[in-house]
Amino acid sequence: MRKLLNTIYINSPEAYLALDGGNLVVIIDENKSRVPLVNIESIVSVGYRGVSPALMRYCTENKIGLAFVSRTGLLTCRLVGENNGNVLLRKTQYAVSESTDQALAIAQNFIVGKIYNQRWVIERMTRDHAARINVPQCKIISDELKQAITSCLAVTDIDSLRGIEGQAANRYDSVFGQFILQQAADFQFNGRSKRPPLDRVNALLSLTYTMLGHECAAALESVGLDAYVGFMHTDRPGRISLALDLMEELRAPLADRFVLRLVNQQIVNVKDFTVKENGAVLLTDDGRKKFFDAWQKRKNETMTHPYLNEKIEWGLIPYTQALLLSRYLRGDLDQYPPFLWK
Repeated sequence: MRKLLNTIYINSPEAYLALDGGNLVVIIDENKSRVPLVNIESIVSVGYRGVSPALMRYCTENKIGLAFVSRTGLLTCRLVGENNGNVLLRKTQYAVSESTDQALAIAQNFIVGKIYNQRWVIERMTRDHAARINVPQCKIISDELKQAITSCLAVTDIDSLRGIEGQAANRYDSVFGQFILQQAADFQFNGRSKRPPLDRVNALLSLTYTMLGHECAAALESVGLDAYVGFMHTDRPGRISLALDLMEELRAPLADRFVLRLVNQQIVNVKDFTVKENGAVLLTDDGRKKFFDAWQKRKNETMTHPYLNEKIEWGLIPYTQALLLSRYLRGDLDQYPPFLWK
């Protein structure tokens, strides 16, 4: 199994990134910091001053991911080097993406995994915090999601699948706010708002989804797949459609529960956010530092993969799912096994 390496998070918008030998140099005004790039697999920066050509070349040659994120939590740029893996695998991927039936079969498993994991978040909350949430309402939503899984398996076209997924997401969101057990007055959630996020919970969700999407794209590319050609999300210039597909089943266990941890364990608080004139809610520099520290710690925690039955770090889940997808496309598996969190 692949070893989980470290990610460097550059939190200052004023940072310029350069290379000195085998070190990343972070330049902010007259100050310079050096970080060895040994055992680094990714660099994520909220900076906008730029990066040196030497560092870009080093990252592509050493397969180090380099991504830039906006202060609102959107991925603005990813450096993509030479494709890995066998071109025959990517040709198979492209052919499957053009086949309505084959693409639907994979997309069904992505969405079954997503709804299953959303339901399990609800079930765990009703089990662990029954005195603090509306259990009857949550049970109704859980039953609806259970039925949605059955419906997903019966659809015959991708639009019907998208409709079921969207309805299930709305039902899940309708109770998600109840799972904020601490700081509830400061972290209210009444549904998703994205561009820009209009409350503190959405600001955290947007940044978390961006981090997860970047890591899904990097995982897919590391096994030789094209992150831009998906099976459910439509192709669009600059859109990492397959990474968005893969991300669906990982949203609830990796991203949503992480956001709940940030709030319920009071890792972040109201002082870690600022509100812009247009209503956009953003993390402050200190808030992003707390976020990135907690995200890296979460990635290093271990769990037993439900399909592989191996103990791995949470940060390797995107890679394991990308690997399983590649094995399915090669014909080594009868179907793509979604990540079903337990």
